[in-house]
Amino acid sequence: MGGVCSRKRDQLEIEDGLHRGVSGRFCKSGSSKWLATTFSRPVVEIQRGKGKCPSLMELCIYKIREDINNYGSFSMLPRDLSQQIFNELVNSQCLTDVSLEAFRDCALQDLYLGDYPGVNNNWMDVISSQGSSLLVLDLSSSDVTDSGLIYLKDCAHLQALNLNYCDQISNCGLQHISGLSNLTSLSFRRNSVITAQGMSTFSCLVNLLKLDLEKCPGIHGGLVHIKGLTKLESLNIKWCNCITDVDMKALSGLTNLKSLQISCTKVTDFGITYLKGLQKLSILNLEGCPVTASCLDSLSVLASLLYLNLSRCNFSDDGCEKFFKLGNLKVLNLGFNDISDSSLIHMKGLTNLESLNLDSCRIGDDGLVHLSGLQRLKCLELSDTEVGSNGLRHLSDFKNLRSLEICGGGLTDAGVKNVKDLSSLSLLNLSQNCNLTNKALEMISGLTGLVSLNVSNSRITSAGLRHLKPLKNLRSLNLESCKVTSNDIKKLQSSHLHHLVNFRPE
Repeated sequence: MGGVCSRKRDQLEIEDGLHRGVSGRFCKSGSSKWLATTFSRPVVEIQRGKGKCPSLMELCIYKIREDINNYGSFSMLPRDLSQQIFNELVNSQCLTDVSLEAFRDCALQDLYLGDYPGVNNNWMDVISSQGSSLLVLDLSSSDVTDSGLIYLKDCAHLQALNLNYCDQISNCGLQHISGLSNLTSLSFRRNSVITAQGMSTFSCLVNLLKLDLEKCPGIHGGLVHIKGLTKLESLNIKWCNCITDVDMKALSGLTNLKSLQISCTKVTDFGITYLKGLQKLSILNLEGCPVTASCLDSLSVLASLLYLNLSRCNFSDDGCEKFFKLGNLKVLNLGFNDISDSSLIHMKGLTNLESLNLDSCRIGDDGLVHLSGLQRLKCLELSDTEVGSNGLRHLSDFKNLRSLEICGGGLTDAGVKNVKDLSSLSLLNLSQNCNLTNKALEMISGLTGLVSLNVSNSRITSAGLRHLKPLKNLRSLNLESCKVTSNDIKKLQSSHLHHLVNFRPE
């Protein structure tokens, strides 16, 4: 929960930086979290001074890190030990082009060098010396060029390759990975040089399960080269605004696809018709695409569809009666669409829904009555809608609700009374409701399961903080633009909220 509210309206992307394999320089946050292809870097932590006694292995690795310049080669060590030493040097930012030489011919399996400073073509010789043992290689945000990829020909068993934000790699470089037929995961995010012609290389990678081409604006017409990759389960082409309905035809035969991210492309209702045969598809992200409710006819035949993002599309009330066909959905994002209460009537049949986002829609108090039957609902986003205090009474029987966000509305203390019995809540965001007072904190003092609370931009004062004492599980508290100081919160943290680690003002 950041700033005044928990989301940024001018950004469409999800949190792509959840894992270290994706460059933090380009991280964004958005209205929903749609997990994308990322690489996770293992961490070796030496718990010195934290009450935990490090193991003998950890002490040895730490000592080697301190004296790394005294070692010429680790090739005689068991692979698992040299791998742990390598990981520790990377995580502590102690690996240099000089110390890297000690890992030549160590048969390492995983090299996570994403975002690591100084990685360039000079590192590739040692990297390639791992030979057929190398399974995972992350070079994201590095200065490796086309010629550096030549070295990978000796790593025939490579399974996962991350080249995100490597803007010096072009179509020529792709030719050097065409022989890596064991690749199951390939990521090329944010590359403006790769074109449809270069994608012809991908046709040889017959074992690919995951392909990530997010923010590659030159790949229009190139998806035809992946139509033979029948094992593909995940495809990400978000923010490729060159992608049109024609490109969708190439995906119609990828019947093993389970996740498809095509947000912020030019795909329309017609393009969605090509997806009818993808019966294993469970995740579909269409955020920002110019699709309308007409696409629901095509989506309704996708029996495995569980997660659907239609935020910022061209939805209106017209055609929303077709939502009843999507009865298996667990997550539905309709944020920033021109839909009103009349559309919610058709949500009553979505009894499997666990998460519903109606952010900035024309939803009012009367519409919430149509959601009262969604007993499995755990997350509900109603920020910047017309929902006020009266509408919340319809939520009183959502006993499984864990996350509720109503930012920037006309909520008053009287409305918060309808929230006080939602005992399963762990996240509550009531920010930008300027009429809320200390009485609101008293109302929610019984929600002892709360982990995150945002009541910023309200009339709450330091005197109201006493009502938060029972919330022992609270880890995040936002009271920005209230008459509360950081010292007031620190006193509460010290005396009662011992788990509080993030608070504002700070």
